[in-house]
Amino acid sequence: MNKSLIPRLSAMMFLQFFIWGTWYVTIGNYMTANNMADLTHWPYTVNPIAAIIAPFFIGMIADRYFATEKVLGILHLLGGVIMFFVPQTTDNPTLFIVLLLAYNMCYMPTLSLSNTLAFHNIQDQEKQFPVIRVFGTIGWIVSGLFISYVLVSFVTDTLPDATPLPMYTTAIASILLGAYSFTLPHTPPPAAGEKTSARNILGIDAFNQLKSKSFIIFIISSFLISIPLAAYYNFAPIFITNVGFEKPAATMSLGQFSEMFFMILIPFFFARLGVKKMLIFGMGSWILRYLFFAFAAPAGAFWMIVVGVLLHGLCYDFFFVTGQIYVDKKSNAAIRGQAQGFLVLVTYGAGMLIGAQIAGILYNSFLGTADALTPEQWKNFWIIPAVFAVAIMAFFGLTFTDKVKNKEV
Repeated sequence: MNKSLIPRLSAMMFLQFFIWGTWYVTIGNYMTANNMADLTHWPYTVNPIAAIIAPFFIGMIADRYFATEKVLGILHLLGGVIMFFVPQTTDNPTLFIVLLLAYNMCYMPTLSLSNTLAFHNIQDQEKQFPVIRVFGTIGWIVSGLFISYVLVSFVTDTLPDATPLPMYTTAIASILLGAYSFTLPHTPPPAAGEKTSARNILGIDAFNQLKSKSFIIFIISSFLISIPLAAYYNFAPIFITNVGFEKPAATMSLGQFSEMFFMILIPFFFARLGVKKMLIFGMGSWILRYLFFAFAAPAGAFWMIVVGVLLHGLCYDFFFVTGQIYVDKKSNAAIRGQAQGFLVLVTYGAGMLIGAQIAGILYNSFLGTADALTPEQWKNFWIIPAVFAVAIMAFFGLTFTDKVKNKEV
């Protein structure tokens, strides 16, 4: 294998997540600053809609007919062009949301494509892919720091989050990655000549093979817990801006530092705790985070908010990554990809979609005709997903009994 391949794939992954982090964290503050405060949940609705549709695109078109690097390049180029026009439609909220949907339709399939390209061109997936993938987390961190410490030089009397600069940065980075993708190693369509179906793409056939009482409880719990989780991605950046943080994008990037740290520790904890305790710790961390946010707001305790953001590592790694490991261990080679796709559909797709809408309705009920929530309203807002998550964690803890062999991790 070419020695330069790992750095090239790492650069691809860095840009892949730099692009996502740049607009995803800031869009709520931008919409609030442009008289769309009651619509901030919609970007976090169209994102999971695209996540649901993406498997059809990947499974029926990209995986069967076109080289991966070419599809990756075309989608990022097209997405970059669309994102350039998004900030120009703030006077038409419907068109603004439609363009964000179009952008996400281009972007979400690239998450799978970049993984496929990396896996196809490395020799030792278990050792080499984590090295490549961690640059995605670094890219997300750098996006927050770039907004807070570089773009701030181009604005006066406002946060860069409230300007179109993060979206223009996303557009430029998308076009850059689009062009760069055509220089990546040729990766032929992985499913060329294979027959496929909607059931296969959605992972329904895989679910039918895996289903047992405990696996069904895991899937139901994963779906349900994703509903309150959506409130964090949508409203945490708005929350920390409202309570007075001067660099909200940089503050949010602390969560990715935590994610990197706990990612390294997952094998250590998995071997000692097992899948059930790991998932419970993950769910419990979300509850603790929301409680920190709730009681920090009226007390003005910034340290509690910082701790809540830093809990992202436990929240994400112990729940999402552990869930992926569990599904992988329950699957065989023939259905592994379908099973992982089904988990993504249930969590990032259906769960986050419903969660974004519920969180939006809840936020708007508190907001009314005001421009922002009061500290006491923020307290009441965050307590609701915390209580919901407590109920789901209790259901999972009382009913899930499955085990996997820890020595295989």
